[in-house]
Amino acid sequence: MTKEDIRKLYRQLAIEFSSLPIDTVLEHCREIAKKYFSCFPLLLQIGSLFVNHSMLVKDPDKTVQILEEARTIFARVKTETDDIELAKQALDMEALCLLTLGRSNEVLDLLEPMELSLTFSEPLLASAYEKIGKTETAKSILQIGMYQSIIRLFNLLPSYLNLCLDQPTTFEETYKRTIALSETFQIRTLHPGLLLSFYVSAAQNYLALGKTEKALDLLEQYTQLATSDIYPLRLHGDHYFDRLDGWLEHTLTLGSDMPRNETIVRKDMTQAVRDNPAFTIIRYTPRFQSMIKRLEANEEVAYASNYNR
Repeated sequence: MTKEDIRKLYRQLAIEFSSLPIDTVLEHCREIAKKYFSCFPLLLQIGSLFVNHSMLVKDPDKTVQILEEARTIFARVKTETDDIELAKQALDMEALCLLTLGRSNEVLDLLEPMELSLTFSEPLLASAYEKIGKTETAKSILQIGMYQSIIRLFNLLPSYLNLCLDQPTTFEETYKRTIALSETFQIRTLHPGLLLSFYVSAAQNYLALGKTEKALDLLEQYTQLATSDIYPLRLHGDHYFDRLDGWLEHTLTLGSDMPRNETIVRKDMTQAVRDNPAFTIIRYTPRFQSMIKRLEANEEVAYASNYNR
């Protein structure tokens, strides 16, 4: 399949996951994977669909089965593709499956030894383009590199925050620097999904430290963002990252699309708070209940939108 065909099919399947019985959609995915047995970019996305929608299954044993099936797909793509970048993506997704399945030692076996390199190619490549008079290309390369580095850093910081619960000073400094990064690069509008995940993670941590009001404040910020005008959620640039949209569209298999349908995304936003065992201690407080009602109302907006199409 071409990249455009894969993107179109992924959108169709993501909608099916939000509107049809999951067993029906899973079987449809398996039929497609069988038909396009050697189309590795497509297989990677089929595996990603399995991972991103495995939480829709109510039976834990069946969830394990779906994740194991996805892991097998990623392992095959990693082994058989000639595309180095595709193989790396498949490796990371295989590791994610193993981690979700609770098989941490296998993740270590898969990823170690990991080379933590201090070098990266964007400045050199941009300089080379600049010297031959292609300044605009150089700007694009640096802009894309900055964007990717910001996303990577914003994914690292919550994990580090979680590990610093035993160091209050470092914990608070990590939190402050994450917020500063968010404000500097306007993550709230550039990539709100990153900030939503951070709010939930940080709220859990503050609650573990006994700071209930701070946790509720963060969940309030989460609710305000989740129920604001951020839809449809898509990867995109802004007035500063003004060269990003074209790169996203032409480079990523899914383009600017998110991996899950908006109906499921909004539902997950509610569940991430309402059904989170970390928030049991504040579940019946008036503030918490008020936030849940707003999130559930936000969830219904997507259902109504789909119904009216």
